[in-house]
Amino acid sequence: MKIELKSYNEIVEFSLIKDIKLVIKREDKLHEHISGNKYRKLKYNLIAAKEKGYTKLLTFGGAYSNHITATAAAGSEYGFETIGIIRGDELADKIDENPTLRFAKKCGMQFKFVTREHYRIKTSEEFINSLYNEFGNIYILPEGGTNNLAVKGCEEILTEEDAEFDYVCTAVGTGGTIAGLINSAKAHQKIVGFPALKGEFLTKEIKKI
Repeated sequence: MKIELKSYNEIVEFSLIKDIKLVIKREDKLHEHISGNKYRKLKYNLIAAKEKGYTKLLTFGGAYSNHITATAAAGSEYGFETIGIIRGDELADKIDENPTLRFAKKCGMQFKFVTREHYRIKTSEEFINSLYNEFGNIYILPEGGTNNLAVKGCEEILTEEDAEFDYVCTAVGTGGTIAGLINSAKAHQKIVGFPALKGEFLTKEIKKI
């Protein structure tokens, strides 16, 4: 299976900026629903899942997770069943009221709603084994989509045409995107991350991946 989408650079014209070339990489234009770092994180995971014979993708997220949206859309487009473990069992009867869940449902995603307490142990061996018992042979994507294959995909964000830039800035969530940028940056480039949440833990997490 081959998955290949390309973004482009757009110069920002802003009168207050003097003697600086500011460019936005339009990763949001990669795909209508599988865009930005979500496409990058999913790309090699989808290829690996297909090569290993998996037909089901399972992942985790909240009611407004763009990772849930992207996984559901990718499953629909590339021929996978998708399962979302959703934080908050109170949402089970409110799917159609929530734009993220409504879209994911339209793409064919099956939901399992769990309590917030239960969600906190989602990476435990006991919980993971219960998912295999319930759903069978599943390819599991972590919350937010970050794993080694996701970082590999994010390494492709920077291309040769980006070698001229001195600074590359990005938002930071689970650390996968910035890890990929760090791996692929040129020696002269500085990578700057802006945590979306309180980010004290991120330095250690990024080094792990």
